[in-house]
Amino acid sequence: MFVPFENLPEESRIWIYQSNRKFSDEEIAEIESGLLDFLNNWSAHGAGLESSYQIKYNRFIIIAVNQEVQAATGCSIDASVAFIQSLEQKYNVDLLDKMNVTFKNGEHVAHKTLIDFKRMAKEKAVTANTIVFNNLVNTIEEWNENWEVPAGESWHSRFF
Repeated sequence: MFVPFENLPEESRIWIYQSNRKFSDEEIAEIESGLLDFLNNWSAHGAGLESSYQIKYNRFIIIAVNQEVQAATGCSIDASVAFIQSLEQKYNVDLLDKMNVTFKNGEHVAHKTLIDFKRMAKEKAVTANTIVFNNLVNTIEEWNENWEVPAGESWHSRFF
């Protein structure tokens, strides 16, 4: 069951899917409609999941579940991954590859392979002060505090 994102507790579990390209406004409208349908029917062991989503920078899909009401289980998580895979196919994007890095380059959001990001760090094209998106955060609270951070304060720090 969909609820507004801001109504979920900070302890809610999140999953972040980053696209290898920016979605158009038309694609975002379609994706949001699909997300609403999916979340309104998403359940674990027959119980509806109190859930929500955010789309940021026309590139990130964040799905959240209030685990205090009903925890997401293996089958429900599999269903969410299948939904994300359907978006990958429909829009010809990559949302599940964790070996990519997304970061801010001025006001622009850039997306590079991990190998390219390492090379850029070595060449000083990105620094420990470059804002990166730490998609390893697990809760809304972590997302609010540690999602957009200087590379030197995230797992990316090993490259500097």
